[in-house]
Amino acid sequence: MNRPHNRTSPHPPHTAGEIDTQLADAGIKPTSNRILVFREIIRSDRPLSLMELDTRLETLDKSSIFRVLTLLFEHGLIHAVEDGRGIVRYEHCTSPHHHGETDSDLHAHFYCENCNKVFCLERIPAPEVELPEGFKVNSVNYMIKGICPDCTRAGKRR
Repeated sequence: MNRPHNRTSPHPPHTAGEIDTQLADAGIKPTSNRILVFREIIRSDRPLSLMELDTRLETLDKSSIFRVLTLLFEHGLIHAVEDGRGIVRYEHCTSPHHHGETDSDLHAHFYCENCNKVFCLERIPAPEVELPEGFKVNSVNYMIKGICPDCTRAGKRR
């Protein structure tokens, strides 16, 4: 069985200097708000919603966080994944690209219907779909829904 990939395990936590460089390379001025939001996304082992970021980043207001998320998304540094309930979650994109360009980091996600967490399944690529002529893909949302291992072990079932 494919297990959720912990996004932080293969790489050590990003230093402030590495985050500054990644932002600057994408054409983004590395301000303190941008660094705080981007660092939190990079360090997370799963995609985070605006509400989760707001809770974790107590020093920033929700509108500031949203502006940073929009900027990071437009510059291809993060993905936006809709979890099937209308909540958008954000994760670090490991293959930087500009908004509207093809993203080579498309993979499956798992939504736990019990605890409402979303997990990256990076080892499961999103399937390529051949669209009819004239259609252009901008994004793919490949969400699998069920019960996560923690909820299964705890005997929690919906």
